[in-house]
Amino acid sequence: MDWPKNLEYITDGSGKKKAVIIPIEEFEKLMEDMEDLAAIKERSHEPVISHDELISRLRHDGLLEK
Repeated sequence: MDWPKNLEYITDGSGKKKAVIIPIEEFEKLMEDMEDLAAIKERSHEPVISHDELISRLRHDGLLEK
């Protein structure tokens, strides 16, 4: 993962980093990544099929040319 380059830190009186400010574009990307990870977790119990089986099903359902 590439970390944002334009980070700003909020520090306490002794200079210890307490919080970070990131550009809104980077925040939105992180939120999308978190949503993707949540979807993956929610679907982790679903059965897995092979690529060949997927192609076969798509062809059978008319969603892919034979």
